Amino acid sequence: MKKLLIFTTISVAAFAAACGSGTEDHSGHDHGNTANTNAAPAGPLTLTNAEVPQRIKDMMAARGEQDAAAPQVRITAPVDGSTVESSTVRVQLVVGGDLKGYKPGMDPETKMGNHIHVILDNQPYEAYYNIDQEFELRNVPDGEHTLRVFASRPWHESYKNEEAFDVVKFTVKNGGANLDLPATANNGQQMSNANANAAPAPNANANANAAPTPEGKDMPASQGGAIDVNKPLLTYSRPKGEYKGADADPIMIDFWLANAKLVGDGGEYRVRYSVNGGEPRFIEKWAPLWLAGWTSGKHTIKLELVDKDGNVVENGGYNSTTRDITVVK
Repeated sequence: MKKLLIFTTISVAAFAAACGSGTEDHSGHDHGNTANTNAAPAGPLTLTNAEVPQRIKDMMAARGEQDAAAPQVRITAPVDGSTVESSTVRVQLVVGGDLKGYKPGMDPETKMGNHIHVILDNQPYEAYYNIDQEFELRNVPDGEHTLRVFASRPWHESYKNEEAFDVVKFTVKNGGANLDLPATANNGQQMSNANANAAPAPNANANANAAPTPEGKDMPASQGGAIDVNKPLLTYSRPKGEYKGADADPIMIDFWLANAKLVGDGGEYRVRYSVNGGEPRFIEKWAPLWLAGWTSGKHTIKLELVDKDGNVVENGGYNSTTRDITVVK
């Protein structure tokens, strides 16, 4: 049983992420749900383990004690087991613990900063920066859903202390979601029709003083798996989206692991991964894995939590997850 925790709500200030020269390409730090799935699939890869990139080491050095923090994240809305009678589900969090300067917030110039990864069902995460405001999961269909959150660094590496993660299950009833609605960008534009050169809409500045639109995302239709939150649970995090420039090689694999220890940490489980359907490899200690040798194109990454016999640990289908990314060189 977890200890009773006392939290303080963080007042979010813009987090100035130090990034070396300041000219780094951060295209791998996207906020969208998917990579460019129209890219041509890449062939087999020969990937090798790599050290943490120097640009990440520089960021770590500039962050003081933050990487030694033990943030505690709790979902206060939606309440576990609750019913939401709306297709817009408003997420609220409190963050406390031994923060050592850790604060969610996006630097306006680098578009980076500490944040919370928000995962509805087993979809790709959304990055949540301003926790003073609600995060909106929009167009969520009726049915049962699972919401997972955990604290993350600017380069999307998760904090791995036990209290950095939380999960709730809730139900949407009579929400009225439009299942034909395309996925949209965070500003509400349809991704397929968004036009950066389009003229502003009439009266675009009429409500300039109105409260800003909360961070959020129109969610693809999905249902929560029949998970047991007390059993081993793997949450896929990275890689995700499109990688360009300095972000394109090496690329980090990262995940969150609940109710289980890997063999290298004194447990009995391993994380099995494969790229483009190639030979499976294993992660035996819970830590980020940086891989070098990526080629341009679309790549498919599969992460699975397996037991000592190599069998996937069943928990609502979440312990075996596949994602597509795109690498541009």
